[in-house]
Amino acid sequence: MTQKKQETSLLLLGRAKKYSQGAVNPIIQRTSSVIFDSVKQKREASSKRAEGELFYGRRGTVTHFALQEALTELEQGAGCVLFPSGAAAITQSIMAFVKQGDHILVTGSAYDPTQNFCDQILRKFAITTTYFDPLIGKEIAQLLKPETSIVFLESPGSVTMEVQDLRSIVSAIREYNSEIIIMIDNTWSAGLLLKPLTLDIDISIQSATKYIIGHSDGMLGFAVANQRCWDILRENAYLLGQCTDPDTAYMTARGLRTLPVRMKQHEQSALEVARWLKQHPLVDNVYHPALPSCPGHEYFQRDFTGSNGLFSFSLKKILTTEEFASFLDNFSLFKMAFSWGGFESLILGYQPKDIKAMRQYSSQPELTGTLFRLHVGLENVDDLIDDLNQGFLRISS
Repeated sequence: MTQKKQETSLLLLGRAKKYSQGAVNPIIQRTSSVIFDSVKQKREASSKRAEGELFYGRRGTVTHFALQEALTELEQGAGCVLFPSGAAAITQSIMAFVKQGDHILVTGSAYDPTQNFCDQILRKFAITTTYFDPLIGKEIAQLLKPETSIVFLESPGSVTMEVQDLRSIVSAIREYNSEIIIMIDNTWSAGLLLKPLTLDIDISIQSATKYIIGHSDGMLGFAVANQRCWDILRENAYLLGQCTDPDTAYMTARGLRTLPVRMKQHEQSALEVARWLKQHPLVDNVYHPALPSCPGHEYFQRDFTGSNGLFSFSLKKILTTEEFASFLDNFSLFKMAFSWGGFESLILGYQPKDIKAMRQYSSQPELTGTLFRLHVGLENVDDLIDDLNQGFLRISS
């Protein structure tokens, strides 16, 4: 049979009859306790509890198993663990592979909660973290130590959007010590635009809260591991009590069905907005991975199959407190909110000092003006550009 294209496969994954019982979509199965009719049945279920067999609600139900199967296929791994949020997926994946006295390397452009976890929680267990320039490439070898257990990547980087040379980084790590676990926050690509496990990365982590759920009405994280890491990741997540509710699992599976269509529209609209911003006299730079102005653009062209709605741009000047508030407070479409990946357009602003505080490496580029992160939603792109233009008029004087 001919290999199905990704758009087709996402409509089919996790929809076997054992999950759907004849319906189009998998059923929503809610339970804590699972009834066993005999000692033999209980014994058999216990022996297969790690293989998608009903055992106990925290291990998952049919609803969870269907989603895990789909996400495993999406990320091309050996197995998937579900978590109640993207942050939980990150922190618990790290916890599964560290011990007291270990050293880990984390990209200096990582999501803020990732950095906070390393600085505030891992430090309590005498686990040290070194942050590195996201554009370090093969020079990462100079930071590796005998006690390094994990290298944590994120590409593009949070807010400033640096695209990492994943191939050179992975090659340098494997040459130094093939046992080091390499993880990546793959939320930006939604598992659709980048397949990290095909690049010899061990674990791909996502906040499905973003593009996969796609409607800003649910929170779920997941990690997909390769064969060598799967058993450890799965059992540690269970020991740490991680689980998700079946209703959110159902919504996540439903979001997969429309993911490619939504992403194409996000990509198209965001590129149009980004190119408009690039020509605006008040804009200094546009940090969109698909544009040459973004650091690491050449690696984006090589490793990614497309882009989405999330990018940043910087102004030529630092806005005053009053200008900053006037610019952000009065948009009709771009609303201020954390997270991204829903159908709605969002904006957050950062002064250069804010970015400096978020970036824990010495070679970070100096911003000369205020930076804004945009998520371009599914509204008409002309309306979005008009909304931004009105914002610029508010600060143009």
